[in-house]
Amino acid sequence: MLLGCFYAAVSIGLSVSFGLLDVPHVAHPAVMILGSYFTYVLTGYGLDPIVAGVVLMPAFFVLGILIYRFYYEAFEKRGTDAAVRGLAFFFGLAFIIEVGLILGFGVDQRTVHAPYIGSSLVLGEYRIPYRMLVAFGVALVLTFLLTIYLSSTFTGRAIKAVAQDEPALRLMGANPVRIKQWAFGIATGVSALAGAMLIIVGPVEPAMDRLYIGRTFCVVVLAGLGSMTGTLAAGLILGIAESIVLMMLGASWAPAVAFGLLLVVLGVRPQGLFGR
Repeated sequence: MLLGCFYAAVSIGLSVSFGLLDVPHVAHPAVMILGSYFTYVLTGYGLDPIVAGVVLMPAFFVLGILIYRFYYEAFEKRGTDAAVRGLAFFFGLAFIIEVGLILGFGVDQRTVHAPYIGSSLVLGEYRIPYRMLVAFGVALVLTFLLTIYLSSTFTGRAIKAVAQDEPALRLMGANPVRIKQWAFGIATGVSALAGAMLIIVGPVEPAMDRLYIGRTFCVVVLAGLGSMTGTLAAGLILGIAESIVLMMLGASWAPAVAFGLLLVVLGVRPQGLFGR
């Protein structure tokens, strides 16, 4: 269950960018790994990894706005094949980030240190790692805050509406491009905190983003595009399913669980469990 909440925490940003905006953001895991490495750098100055992730969020928010603006001007603005070209753009962005991290930090794994990393909460015969409890708490907080923001503010409701009916949104006095910019900035800012969670849970390396492409898209599609509470529930489902497969069939089968669930959901219930 704690593993599932961790998967939800690293998928919430994608739930906004892909689930609500229909942007094929396959570079989401790479941006998350970038956040992990910047967290590693800031912890060298004495910051706690969680605090470092929060400090990075404004900078990643601005980065997200710039990325979406370039994507919009170069691809989305030009017509119906924007999704295909945009997919190539985000794959290219992911490779650029990966190569940049290799050049800057090398291929060795990096980790951080904090009082709650490496220690566990002992409950009888059970040991619960504090690092997973931290990921659990972050997932709950992010889900709660984003749900409140998207349902209780005009901008939040505009974000939920922008992919459904842009002309109607314009009639309500909102600029769809600016709304998407803002939402993509939020998604990227959340990715910085997710990256901090990732390096808390375990060591990271530049190529690790490939391990999370299937998992994050599985969580978002299983949840139903754009559902924040559904993302938490889908993360739990994936985490529990992976743990059962890991226990019964071994570690080599665990990565296949996400792709298997993704295929089943797309075939049986394409709108997801909590689909809009």
